[in-house]
Amino acid sequence: MSDFIRQIIADDLAAGRVKQVVTRFPPEPNGYLHIGHAKAVLLNYSIATEFGGIFRLRYDDTNPEKESGEFVRGIEEDLRWLGCAWEGEPRHASDYFDQFYQWALELVKAGKAYMDNQMPEEIVQNRGTPTQPGVNSPYRNRSAEENLVLLEKMKAGEFAEGECVLRAKIAMDHVNILMRDPPIYRIRRERHHRTGDTWRIYPMYDFAHGYEDAIEGVTHSLCSLEFENHRPLYDWFLDNVSVPSRPRQYEFARLNLSHTVMSKRHLRRLVEENHTAGWNDPRMPTLRGMRRRGFTPESIRRFISEIGVSKVNSLVDIEFLHFIIREELNATALRRMAVLNPIKLTISNWPKGKIDTFTAENNPGDAAAGHRDIEFSGELWVERDDYLDNPPRKWFRMAPGKEVRLKHAYFVTITDVLYNPSGLPQELFCTYDPESRGGESPDGRKVKGTIHWLSRHNAVNAEIRLYDHLFSQADMNKLEEDKTISDYLNPDSVQILAEAKVEPALAAALPEERFQFLRNGYFIADSEDHASRTRPVFNRIVGLRDTWAKIAGKPD
Repeated sequence: MSDFIRQIIADDLAAGRVKQVVTRFPPEPNGYLHIGHAKAVLLNYSIATEFGGIFRLRYDDTNPEKESGEFVRGIEEDLRWLGCAWEGEPRHASDYFDQFYQWALELVKAGKAYMDNQMPEEIVQNRGTPTQPGVNSPYRNRSAEENLVLLEKMKAGEFAEGECVLRAKIAMDHVNILMRDPPIYRIRRERHHRTGDTWRIYPMYDFAHGYEDAIEGVTHSLCSLEFENHRPLYDWFLDNVSVPSRPRQYEFARLNLSHTVMSKRHLRRLVEENHTAGWNDPRMPTLRGMRRRGFTPESIRRFISEIGVSKVNSLVDIEFLHFIIREELNATALRRMAVLNPIKLTISNWPKGKIDTFTAENNPGDAAAGHRDIEFSGELWVERDDYLDNPPRKWFRMAPGKEVRLKHAYFVTITDVLYNPSGLPQELFCTYDPESRGGESPDGRKVKGTIHWLSRHNAVNAEIRLYDHLFSQADMNKLEEDKTISDYLNPDSVQILAEAKVEPALAAALPEERFQFLRNGYFIADSEDHASRTRPVFNRIVGLRDTWAKIAGKPD
């Protein structure tokens, strides 16, 4: 695999500009990782691995309001699950707070930073617009000595939040608004999850980020395209103090996935407003949500690898990810029978009390998966949707007088129907052909329809959760001006089937064990509720139908 970033690195190594590649993944611990982060971390990790370099994990914990040790632990758990191993102990921006402050002093002494006592609203207003230059602060020409005194007082906690900031002195008429005397330090009277109350001022991200890279010897600082305008600022801070090494920043297109949002701010809102059941809700694009939904780390790694690295933003159809996990599970998942929307089927001519047994392959594509025995009786559960009173042409499932095959078992023909007071079928009655055992025709007659079933005497009650897109709109980057993301929530994003039936063996399934439910799709035993409830709980990962094959023009 090759892309523009790998080519840059190869050229740097060949020219001797870099001796050993060092990359890093720098999440802010204010939320859990999502699949967009997976693209970033896998790019950094794979590049370090391919070029014999070092990959590091570092937390950008410069904003104490919403950061916590809970997110730190969750991020590390998600990275281990994804298969990314970092060098040494995780690092933190807070490890370098003392050094950041020394560099701030260096800028002040050189006349390249100053204390500003304008109100935050004034600072924003005076920055100007893309077509109008900014206005110099009335405090911009303070002496270095005065700035040093004020900065020490700010550090000591003698000012209130918003009373002053330390700003870089660059140019208020710069074409890039980010270069118009950006803030370096601001006051935050928040307890930091690692440093406690030691610091009352915290560095801004743009000030700290390049310095963290320099301290750690990062050679290639890989960021998504929204940081392209930040690169001049990244370079300015590095070029104006005595850093131990000189990293370079390169940008790539972030992952935009259809029917999904990739903003931690939006994801946090979904959780806090109870639109989802937490960060690990199977509809969430967080790694723990996708893990609970049933996606494997292998499928996510392959998905990220196949979409590649580009400098152009685009929207990736989520059906491509579904196609990848479907391919994987088709080869690996054990086959089982489950009836999601059950209706009774009684075989009128079945010998009273008789129990038959059939042998079925656990996975027809994997001989090593072995076989299992399935018990059969004259009282069954079948899918309600497999029966119609007045079927259309080419209907190959159950209907009055129509013969179908019960998977692994017998041919049966519907003879009668019991209706409930609402006029809906309540129980189906049929006869079976004893000569068709194993689902084979005794006289060569053809039966096109094959349906799955469960015996009522040993079927297990289960809860099945059918998940769909969280958002009804494909491109969530294009919202109408008067709407918010909650206006696009799909009201049918989850359907809970509380009265489903499954094979007895599924009651003993382990949490996160995956199966193909014949004719219904791929499912996973829920990681939280499956073992703790009185009935097993399964989440649908994807259906059997390959939508991506149609989108991509591939044979289904």
